[in-house]
Formats: sequence, structure tokens, C-alpha cells
Amino acid sequence: MSLSEQQKPDPIATAVRVDPLSSRADWKAFFDFAPQVYASDPCWVEPLRFERRRQWSARNPWFEHAEAQGFVLRRRGQVIGTISAQVDQLQAPENGRKIGYFGQLESLDDASNFRQLLDAAGNWLAARGCQVMRGPYDLSINQSCGLLVEGRDRPPMVMMGHAPAWYADHIEGAGLAPAMDLLAYLLPPDFDPPPAMQRLLTRVGDRIAFRTMDFSRYDEEIDLLRILFNDAWSENWGFVPLTENEFRASGRELRQVIRPGYTCIAEVEGEAAGFLVALPNINELIKDLRGRLLPLGWARLLWRLKTRAATTARVPLMGVRRKFQRGPLGAAISFGMIDRVRHALKADGIQTVELSWILETNRGMNNLIEAMGGQLYKRYRMYQRELTD
Repeated sequence: MSLSEQQKPDPIATAVRVDPLSSRADWKAFFDFAPQVYASDPCWVEPLRFERRRQWSARNPWFEHAEAQGFVLRRRGQVIGTISAQVDQLQAPENGRKIGYFGQLESLDDASNFRQLLDAAGNWLAARGCQVMRGPYDLSINQSCGLLVEGRDRPPMVMMGHAPAWYADHIEGAGLAPAMDLLAYLLPPDFDPPPAMQRLLTRVGDRIAFRTMDFSRYDEEIDLLRILFNDAWSENWGFVPLTENEFRASGRELRQVIRPGYTCIAEVEGEAAGFLVALPNINELIKDLRGRLLPLGWARLLWRLKTRAATTARVPLMGVRRKFQRGPLGAAISFGMIDRVRHALKADGIQTVELSWILETNRGMNNLIEAMGGQLYKRYRMYQRELTD
């Protein structure tokens, strides 16, 4: 072998390629990669790995109407990026175009990594008839979604994401454009109620009754929340309905976390009209577990939940039936539910509550939160690009 031949790089060893996940080793590499990206970020909270694995399990009822593929980007055999591509059959076409998703995008600071990962996801979606790629979704709009573009100086709340500063530039450099912003507000539970809201609630209050969830009829209550959710959110941007199996599965997962006083169901003249569910911020309790519940993580988490260790909480679920949304009655329902739940949160030592996410176009809800003293502190962005055949 000549010297020149010896100096030539091994094309296999130097190749950069995107591989679909196909083996147990691939999946392990996929789940193990994110800590490399966030190693020096004190705000990142690693999600519990058993939850990530369960999310991708065939037993996840989301897969009853959707399909997904994970990918890893490798250089010289080492993982340098990850992404997922998803198609949800319940996602309605927009302007006659089929929408596909990308998500679980993680990479070191390298523009070419983002291009290759997003191209791989786009090609997979285009092969399934999608004309638009949108994301990030994890895995659907009803889970964690959006790229954090403002507010990186604070850790994410439960079921919300985090991202390094370079992600937005590289995603846009790969040809994706902003499609919608999702907003997150902070509100202390001991806020002073706006006098205008108090007067409004007094004026229409005789029509509205508020109650907590009845945990003795937990499954029935969960079914009611699903009906209210799908009605309240049905006209929102990007809406995808939650199926009965999905909502019940989520209800089972959250039962150890949900507390009756953190819930509120509003009724107008006996008809269920709105709902609100707050959760203690589990991210505050698992940060030191580094994604692992074994061998002692379970015991630590359960003890922290039992002793009300969280000082922060999040409202991930809230909605008002469409027939009641517009006008003073809708505002009174929303304010009244927040006003009821905040007292239970304060009694448990919760100092700050995140209300998220809220579409930037939902000025009615944004104005209401700001009137109560809510501070806009994080912004998440959805991106999309056209796909070619």
C-alpha cells in the first residue's frame, strides 16, 4: 500500500449519515444523547427515561391513529444528533395540505447537523404524502411542543421543553419559518384579583357553580374533561382531538400527581362549561435524578410528592366550552376557575404558577392573565416548511 493510500481517510469511518432507529442499541443511543447537548446548561431538567420509553411504546394509544420514526445522526459511528418524524391521521389538512410533524430534535452546535436531520424527517414525511412539515412536537401537539426561544434563564416546568440558544438559528437556516408562538406566563397564587373581574363574577356568578373533581368517580370525571377539552380547543390553531383511550391513559398516569384542590369544573346552570387542572411542578422534584428512577429515584419522588416539596406548579389543562367562550360569561368562568384553584395552591406552599401554553393569537386569555398580574416569561415557537416530492 502506498503512502498516499495510507493517508486517505476511511470513507466508512468518516461518514456522516442519518440512520432510522431499528435496534435496541439505536434506541439506547437515541435516549442517551440529550445529556451531551445540555451538559453545561444548569436549567435543563432531564425527562424521566422510563416516560420517554413508554411514549414510544406500541401500547401508547396515540399510535392507534399515528405513526412515527426516530433517527440518529452519526459521525464516525458516534451519535451527534437525533430527530423524530410523525404523521397523525387525526390532524386535519390545512388548505388541502397534509401536515406532518418533526420533534425530539437534539444536536450540538452545527448547522449541517440540523439540515441533515430535518431533511431526513422531511423525506420520511413526504414519502407518506405530507406537503408540510411542522414542529417541534413531542410527539403531538397535546404533549410538549414548541421550541423555547425566550426564557432560557429558568428551568422548564413539567411537560414543557428547553433548548439551547443556537437551535432557532439552525432550524431557520434549514429552511423552516416561524408558524406560531406559544406563550407561558408566571402568576403568584396570592395575586390581588382585578376589581373588574370581581365585579363581573358578582354580576353573573349566580349562573355559575364551581366544584373540584370528584375522585370517587375518577374515570367519569376524566371522560368529562376530555369532552370539555375537545370542545374548548376545537377551533384552536393546530388542534388535534384527544381520543378516549389517550385521555384515560393520561389520567391514569397523572392520578398520583393530581390533587382534588388543584382542579376545578365550572357549571353554568347545571351544564359543565369549563375545567382547569394544575399540577405540582414535577421537574422541580426530579432535577437531581438525572432521568432515572432506579434504584432510589422512585422513593425520593414519592416522598417529595407526599411532603408537598414543590414550590412551583403549572396549569397545563384549561378550557371553556365554545358556546360560553365569548363575552362576559366566558371571562367570568376563566377567572372564577383560576380564583378557586389558587387558594389550594397557596395553602400547599406553591409560590409561583405557570399558565401555559397559550397561543399568541388568544388575546382574550392573554389579556385576562396580564390583568391578574401574570408575567410573560417564556416563548415557544412552532416552525414549518413546505415539502417537495
